[in-house]
Amino acid sequence: MVDVSLLILLAGGLFLGWALGANDAANVFGTAVGTRMLRFGTAATLCSVGVILGAVISGAGPAETLGELAAIDSLPQACVASTSAGLTVFFMTKRGLPVSTSQAVVGALVGWNLWSGAPTDPTVMGKVVMTWVLCPLLAAGLAALLLPLTGLALRSLRLHLLQQDALTRWGLLIAGIFGAYSLGANNIANVMGPFIHSVQFQPLHIGQALSLDPLQQLFLLGGLAIAVGVFTYSRRVMMTVGKDLFALSPVAAWVVVMSHSLVLFLFASKGLAAWLNGAGLPEIPLVPVSSSQAVIGAILGIGILRGHHGIRWWVLGRIGLGWLVTPVVAGALCYAALATLLMIRGAGGAS
Repeated sequence: MVDVSLLILLAGGLFLGWALGANDAANVFGTAVGTRMLRFGTAATLCSVGVILGAVISGAGPAETLGELAAIDSLPQACVASTSAGLTVFFMTKRGLPVSTSQAVVGALVGWNLWSGAPTDPTVMGKVVMTWVLCPLLAAGLAALLLPLTGLALRSLRLHLLQQDALTRWGLLIAGIFGAYSLGANNIANVMGPFIHSVQFQPLHIGQALSLDPLQQLFLLGGLAIAVGVFTYSRRVMMTVGKDLFALSPVAAWVVVMSHSLVLFLFASKGLAAWLNGAGLPEIPLVPVSSSQAVIGAILGIGILRGHHGIRWWVLGRIGLGWLVTPVVAGALCYAALATLLMIRGAGGAS
């Protein structure tokens, strides 16, 4: 059983999970909902199940990178860092902006480093920042490649219009489930990564067939929080991604989801990293990348392939501004909150 007091101290991470679900579910099923190929309720259910499975089964890899960036060994301080990131994502989401949860968490962790005097490893930070640039570029390239290949395949099949519609709908379902799994595997590090040095559960055995190690239990709690966010607050951002940025066809929607999902999977897969290392090839870093940057990059790649027609640049500009502001706000908020709590504690001790 999970201690109630522990859940209270984990509230920052659970809130961040809720904020991630509210914001990043749009990156998995927003294009499908925006093009009316899937109902919101169906999308939310599939997204929640996929995220939880991805978090529990494959979520350990990217969490190690965040642990190297900031090793917060105090549970209350980890709660403050997560809450700061969660509040930043919440306020951005409230304005309808698909912001980067990864950037919010990194900003909060750097804010903790500044407050505590702990050094920020420039190698790890450089690896993280590199993914902020590489992630949307890779997604754009994949989308620009997949769209003509998918169109060629559909034309060669010579499907009836109703058959093509059914195939596209099933494609969006499968791609969305894969995307939800990849989101959970990659981004659960953002939700519970700050707590991996300060929380330790006892191994949990459910019958003889299922057992969860301490890290998997922590990620299960985070996955459940993400699911709550998906159901309660993600509809508005889904419509922003699916309709406001670019007028997507159903086929283009599938390409966006697949490109986004492949990028997240690449940066989360321990198996792929081990295979590349064994083959003597450069490894892809296991880093929690921005789901928002991946999906926006994919949509932009399609827009550029089509000659820029239909891209609403003012919406893209607002999203870009949100990405720039997010880590700064999260870092400043975390630093200010920790400094304020220390001041209050000092004043209480003096009295």
